[in-house]
Amino acid sequence: MSAETPYAFAKPERQQHELGAEFTGDGTHFAIFSENAEAMELCLFSEDGKEELARLEMPSREGSIFSGYIPGVRPDQRYGYRAHGRYEPEQGHRFNPNKLLLDPYAREIAGTLQWDDALWGYDLSTGDDLTFDTRDSAPFMVKGVVQDPAFDWEGDNSIRRPWGETLVYEAHVRGLTMSHPDVPEELRGTYAGMVCEPILDHLLKLGVSAIELLPCQFFLDDRMLLDKGLSNYWGYQTLGYFAPEPRYLGPKGGAIRQFKDMVKRFHQVGIEVIMDVVYNHTAEGSERGPTLSFRGLDNASYYALSPENLRYSFDQTGTGNTLSVAHPMVIRMVLDSLRYWVQAMHVDGFRFDLASTLGREAMGFDREGGFFDAIRQDPILAGVKLIAEPWDVGSGGYQVGGFPYPFREWNDKFRDTARGFWRGDAALVGDLANHLIGSPEQFNHSDRGATSSVNFLAAHDGFTLLDTVSFNDRHNEANGEGGADGHDNNISDNMGAEGATDDAGIVEARARRRRAMLATLLLSQGVPMLLAGDEIGNGQQGNNNVYCQDNETAWIDWAGKDDALLEFCTRMIGFRRDHPVLAQDNFLSGEPGEDGRVEIAWHQPDGREMDAELWGQAELRVLGLFVGYSAQEAFVEGERPLFIVLNAGDEVTFTLPRHNGIANWRRVLDTGRADAFEPEQVEGAAAIVPAASVCVFAPE
Repeated sequence: MSAETPYAFAKPERQQHELGAEFTGDGTHFAIFSENAEAMELCLFSEDGKEELARLEMPSREGSIFSGYIPGVRPDQRYGYRAHGRYEPEQGHRFNPNKLLLDPYAREIAGTLQWDDALWGYDLSTGDDLTFDTRDSAPFMVKGVVQDPAFDWEGDNSIRRPWGETLVYEAHVRGLTMSHPDVPEELRGTYAGMVCEPILDHLLKLGVSAIELLPCQFFLDDRMLLDKGLSNYWGYQTLGYFAPEPRYLGPKGGAIRQFKDMVKRFHQVGIEVIMDVVYNHTAEGSERGPTLSFRGLDNASYYALSPENLRYSFDQTGTGNTLSVAHPMVIRMVLDSLRYWVQAMHVDGFRFDLASTLGREAMGFDREGGFFDAIRQDPILAGVKLIAEPWDVGSGGYQVGGFPYPFREWNDKFRDTARGFWRGDAALVGDLANHLIGSPEQFNHSDRGATSSVNFLAAHDGFTLLDTVSFNDRHNEANGEGGADGHDNNISDNMGAEGATDDAGIVEARARRRRAMLATLLLSQGVPMLLAGDEIGNGQQGNNNVYCQDNETAWIDWAGKDDALLEFCTRMIGFRRDHPVLAQDNFLSGEPGEDGRVEIAWHQPDGREMDAELWGQAELRVLGLFVGYSAQEAFVEGERPLFIVLNAGDEVTFTLPRHNGIANWRRVLDTGRADAFEPEQVEGAAAIVPAASVCVFAPE
């Protein structure tokens, strides 16, 4: 580093309020939080990030925010920080100015982190985190990049589609595009590839209204994975909460511009963008992990530490650390990040990974805790789509149904019940009934609506829908952990052969069951979510934990596309859209309205309505549901209720009900047939319902 530098702090012309690097037009204002640091240095680097051009002590400190303004520093400037303070791990402090630290508010991040022992704050060779390492980590670290926020959105606005009209499609940027034959090769695996015409055509024809992207905030590949020749495919190791992940960049433009271009194009065709975000932990791992950002800036503020010994992390996420959102400046960072993605990047919502962690207070999970209160009162965030993954690995972390409005929640109870029912498991008819009407046992409280449940059959974590009907056991050997990783509660059934088979009977049985399961999903109240690829019969060779498989195992196999299944899924989504009785805002009740109108009624094949004795029969495999409009709503002109029969057993003759003055029915769906949507007039008062099928009847 040169002894002389053209860079110097000066008095800003106006008060700055943002943390991070804010370009003002003539220079850049830098601000960073640390409650326990004694001094903070800003380091400026050459364009390639290799040469440290200046190291300047931040001149101002107020409210634990170090700040300063440098004239002449313009967009594309690389930078980082060095924090001075006590290295006292047993007191929770791990300051080491030899370690270059990434700005948590960096809007763009340049370079590739090179794993080297110098990235650790202690001497890694000793394994003792009480030691102090003096090596400079800057040559191996990524750097923040000053950004110009200017972008022409061309009038783009949020779509704000009602939840009742939403169908979520969970997808991975690389997984969706890498193997698609019609995506230009240079765009595969990129933000631009996500919105090229072949992908948009598929999503629009299918009927997708919102795409939920696996993590796109800056994340790291674990050193352990790289040593095995693997990588962090899913992306749940976030380090930069404001920066788009650069590995998804195409050939044109910077990361921010390319991400904005993607969002704008999705909006132009009417598709909302939901981001999967990871605010429960960071990529720095446990107290034995590297010092890359938060740990070096203020370990005791950013992370939850063990109350018994502050030397150790308090891990409630299974990843080594837990972000301390109870700290006011940490929760500010999370909220600033969320607002940034909404206001600057125009995303429409978020899915919160291990969201129970965000609700943990001193006495455990609290649905009235600080994070939820902050979200609910925020005029920007309260109006976007918010989805919780309602669990973590800590004590009391499973909280399905426990989140406050306006959150929706992933409902794994729906997934497990649907899989078990169609597998033929006993005593699930009652649970199935609950989930068909929006899971009121979990969500009908605290003035929550019937769209609180996000229903799904498969997600990125676990078996795909095809693998659910093709494998009894997980096959994760390629992950390098002896096949022991991933959960073993798949509720799956290979239906006669483990994996792929040429047996025509098994192939047809698997197709039939998938049609029934997809129909169950799309006929249920709540918000349906599809895993990308399930609609075309994509599998993962029985691997239920492809977090490290950035290859053909995890990428969608477009060449093997099941056109018949795609046609069924497309028509099934259209069927849901054409029958708004399936997506109501209010929970339905079995009690008739004042006008005698029935909302829901449950039936058995002989025409009887379900009673306590019938609900208690463990071997029951068939259920009929009459579903009308909520009695809380004014009478709907031309009301079109439906009668749905789900039969996981043998063929039955089902007596059709007479509710709300309806006497005649016609069959409009039969998943037991290849031509499932061919209408059929029902002669008489009963209809045959084939084995292992869903049938739907509409008034004649």
